[in-house]
Amino acid sequence: MLLKFLGTGTSQGIPVIGSHHPVCLSKDQKDKRLRTSALVTSDSGKKILIDCGPDFRQQMLMNNEEQIDAVLITHEHNDHIIGLDDLRPLIFKNKSSMPIYCNSRVAAEIKNRFPYAFIEHKYPGAPSFDLFEIEDAFTLFDEVQIRPIDVIHSEINILGFKFKNLAYITDASKIDVEEKKKLKNLDYFIINCLRKTEPHHSHFILPEVLELVEELKPKQTYLIHISHHLGFHEEVETELPDNVHLAFDGLEIEF
Repeated sequence: MLLKFLGTGTSQGIPVIGSHHPVCLSKDQKDKRLRTSALVTSDSGKKILIDCGPDFRQQMLMNNEEQIDAVLITHEHNDHIIGLDDLRPLIFKNKSSMPIYCNSRVAAEIKNRFPYAFIEHKYPGAPSFDLFEIEDAFTLFDEVQIRPIDVIHSEINILGFKFKNLAYITDASKIDVEEKKKLKNLDYFIINCLRKTEPHHSHFILPEVLELVEELKPKQTYLIHISHHLGFHEEVETELPDNVHLAFDGLEIEF
């Protein structure tokens, strides 16, 4: 299986509009981050999208991707779902509704924000979604086993996802003891890291992530949902432990 990082930035992306912060002015492509999203390709070639934010269309075109077979949604914030309407060309090509997997709260929010996708008599060109509520581990396409990870994002519970021995978690600020048991000794641990210092109410910062890495002992860790306040990609890479890396847009991991 393969995981490609379609985006690794925060809700504002990098560069931030109007910002003159040095990272926002960087010429290094690794410092240019679209909103966080990933694409998992199964052994048989099925494409599973994790989150569908405002940069989805651009991400698909930049990566020459032409197919999505299912969508996993971590939570309902706009930088993770507002691009769902841009699935329309793929829905039309497949001549079938797009399956979307999420928790019940997120399902209700998707219906609220995209009501035209669920009405009985749709206008021509409207998308069509099939919502499936995640309650426990499940299998897609008779081949991809997915285990949800319940994490806390400020005051709401959101989902991470575990495939084989890889876990993908974004927008977390706390992980309870029972859920941490699912994350011990991973081959790949993908986790949000907003900045180096100054605690945040809804996101992990670097010291908290490094503490998690020490506790969970993954073989390799990749940081996502990165803001410009974390610093220049190349500089931060030299400061991290050997088994911890900054992900960047377009990076692929085989697992």
